[in-house]
Amino acid sequence: MKTVQVFGPGCARCKQTEQLVRIALKDLELEAEVVKVSDYQAMAAAGVMATPAVAIDGAIKASGRIPTLAEIKGWLKE
Repeated sequence: MKTVQVFGPGCARCKQTEQLVRIALKDLELEAEVVKVSDYQAMAAAGVMATPAVAIDGAIKASGRIPTLAEIKGWLKE
């Protein structure tokens, strides 16, 4: 099972990113653990310098922007 991390302090953009991840998973009928990371030290340790950010299985896919639904679906299919 994949692990999807959504990094952000809880702002509206971060919540929107998490919602898009969950929509993509549902659309693709995939199961994954979605982890919200809001601790600044954990973000820095993961290499995230701008939020919102998304990582799949530890690989950062986007940082500092809200990814599109199509982008997220593509990452999940990899």
